[in-house]
This record gives sequence, structure tokens and C-alpha cells, in this order.
Amino acid sequence: MSNSSSSDSSTPKRLLFVCVENSNRSQMAEAFALIHGGEQIEAYSAGSRPSGRINPQAIESMKEIGYDLSQHQSKSLSEIPDIEFDFVATMGCGDACPFVRAKQREDWNIPDPKEMSSEEFRAVRDLVETRPDREEGQVPPPVRNAERRKQIGPKPNATEPNERSINSLQPDKS
Repeated sequence: MSNSSSSDSSTPKRLLFVCVENSNRSQMAEAFALIHGGEQIEAYSAGSRPSGRINPQAIESMKEIGYDLSQHQSKSLSEIPDIEFDFVATMGCGDACPFVRAKQREDWNIPDPKEMSSEEFRAVRDLVETRPDREEGQVPPPVRNAERRKQIGPKPNATEPNERSINSLQPDKS
């Protein structure tokens, strides 16, 4: 680690991902931030009413792409550091987190995969992974998905989501 005079390049971006149970979407978002951001990202996830466990389907889904989510813990918002985050994303479950200090906030409105089939769960996982790339002005992962996937390997036994399967999971904006 260098002691560069530019704080922007040497200070990691602090990201927080929030959902109610902190067992699926926010956990996967934290994992993808770590995968794609490396040392440039400090990622956290938490829940307003944490379940106390990571959904086994989330663990399996992430294992398919080479990430061990079983090492994560379901956490409460009261367990995260009392810092100002560069970016806070809620997953679309109505959590506002007004007491969490953030430079930028966004609601991603991603469907809860908790009761979905494995195929639908994978589509949500892939939507969570690509979500930072979808809008301008958000803290993007510094390594693109395809490049990072080459580094962590292929998705064994996983089907690639198609645009229609992902779009069918996105909430209707009408």
C-alpha cells in the first residue's frame, strides 16, 4: 500500500448494502463489491431485522461463481461501523436507513429471491452483480464483470441469464 498524496486513489470507497434480513441480496452485493473492487473498496452489508443466517441458496449460488459466502455473517445495522459511507444501496425492501451517514444513496429495487427457484435465484444474483453498471453517477466496480470472472473462473453448473429472464424479475415501473 502506498502513501500517495492523493487521498482519492489511496482511500478505499466505503459501500454499504442493506436489506431487511441481510441473508440474500445485500450479502451478494457485498460479495460482488469485494470481488470487483479489491483493495479499492471497503464493502459492508447489514439488515434492519437480520435473520441471523445466510440463505443456503445464496451460499450455493455464489459458490457456483467461485465465491464462498458461507464465511459471511448476517448483521444488524447497529453492527456496522459508525462512519460516513461513500455509497449506500438498499435492495428494494423499504429500508431507508436515515441514521446511516452516506454521500450517495440509492434504492436498487431488486426482487427478493428468498423463495425463488435456483434458476430465478441465479438471475437475481446476476442482476445484483450487474446493478452497479446500470446507472451513471454511481460508484462502479473498477474491474468489469467479464474480466473478473476470468480471474475467479467459470460458473460451474450455472446457466447464463438471458435479458428476458432478468427483465422478468425487475419490478414493473408503471
